[in-house]
Amino acid sequence: MHFLGRFPRTRMRRDRRDAWSRRLTREHVLTPSDLIWPLFVHEGEGLATPIASMPGVSRLSIDLLVEAVKEGHAAGIPAVAIFPVIDPSKKTNDGEEATNPDNLVCRAVRAVKTACPDIGVICDVALDPFTTHGQDGLLRPDDRAPWYANGAYVVNDETVEVLSQQAIVQARAGCDVIAPSDMMDGRIGAVRDALEHEGLSHVRILSYAAKYASAFYGPFRDAVGSKGNLGKGDKRTYQMDPSNGIEALREVALDVEEGADMLMVKPGMPYLDVLWRVKEAFGLPTFAYQVSGEYAMLKASAERGWLDWDRVILESLIGFKRAGADGILTYAALEVARALRNEPHDSRP
Repeated sequence: MHFLGRFPRTRMRRDRRDAWSRRLTREHVLTPSDLIWPLFVHEGEGLATPIASMPGVSRLSIDLLVEAVKEGHAAGIPAVAIFPVIDPSKKTNDGEEATNPDNLVCRAVRAVKTACPDIGVICDVALDPFTTHGQDGLLRPDDRAPWYANGAYVVNDETVEVLSQQAIVQARAGCDVIAPSDMMDGRIGAVRDALEHEGLSHVRILSYAAKYASAFYGPFRDAVGSKGNLGKGDKRTYQMDPSNGIEALREVALDVEEGADMLMVKPGMPYLDVLWRVKEAFGLPTFAYQVSGEYAMLKASAERGWLDWDRVILESLIGFKRAGADGILTYAALEVARALRNEPHDSRP
């Protein structure tokens, strides 16, 4: 009896001892159905152009994009997000090509939905791929604009009108989910009204509700060709200040009231606290975007032998799930989906 009390009665390690008990007591599980695959499309045929700042990711011509989508669907990925690389000759100050029903995005969407009708297609709504200045909206002269904006300011209401037209042409092309990423005030309500008016009430809206003016977007801007257009400019007058968390809840509340069906927090890893708060407060389907800088950071470290890629990518994604994400946009979606299907269960996070 003198041993009584000398040993811990609760041993947390007991449930960790065997693979079967670890699986049985696991709180969160990552599956291919949790993944959304962002893909870059450009003009041409049979063309796959590697993106230097995003190892393993390429810009694809429409025919190769279709083949990639088929692979993703076969691996269990439920949806893809299509981002265009617009020919510089079609970029204008007002981003007019964004509302062309036969633009690159619309042609890509039609091709994907024809070849693979059961996969969800998400389309970005913003003007930065289409503008010569790389901003997400229309510019107007403004003497009060900061020096880095070259005496111009991104105007809100005029931009929202163009975004609504952009959403309509994408929806008519077959896009299932319109995803406004521009962060203009009131754009969710305007897009919702425009879709309803055109008889497109079935089209969902995934709002980039909490999108921060982040330094983690650099490789993406390389990929779509907007970095050079943006130059020394930035997007701090409309994207959120990284210091703010409560403001994100206000942004989300407005988008929910205006008719958003789904919500997104972007970037992902540096904003897990925001993701958690948004999911807890609103309970809507909520996604996290593992943005290009996050992906490139992990990939480059793995290529140098500093990190184990197979383990860190899964660990990073299960972190989003633990923080409340219902789905995750990641450039590693295809390889992760295949790994989740092929690896032993206990090798997963």
